Amino acid sequence: MKRILMLSAAAAVALSSCSLIDRSVGTNYTLGKQPAAADLNPVGGVNVRRSDMVMTAARVTGLKADTYYVAHYHVQGTASADPCKSGGAPIMASMIVGKTDSSGYLALNGEVAANVVTAATYFNIHTATGADGTPADAGVACTGVRL
Repeated sequence: MKRILMLSAAAAVALSSCSLIDRSVGTNYTLGKQPAAADLNPVGGVNVRRSDMVMTAARVTGLKADTYYVAHYHVQGTASADPCKSGGAPIMASMIVGKTDSSGYLALNGEVAANVVTAATYFNIHTATGADGTPADAGVACTGVRL
């Protein structure tokens, strides 16, 4: 009987490892500094997983401490072929709001129906005026995306 329990424990570990691997599936993007960042030095990335929902996880350091930030997807604008410089309209249904810790680290997690963000070409993080997520600038960090 002990052998059966050991096999069961091994099977449980294998299954839990599979679910951990599944969570890391997605596309990783590197965020770039935007002009509105001024003296900030945002460094980080975004992981995007798509099924019938788009799950977004962003991790950024180098931001202002204890400050609200808002992120969302945007459609391609006409100001530039570079998505992050194109000035495209935000897709507000994809909005994620978070607050940095005392070291300037920001972790954002959100999800939105895939059909809402199908036309998105970039993901932009803005300083926010508060917890409601109203953008206070044109963006401090950005990355082009393919959804």
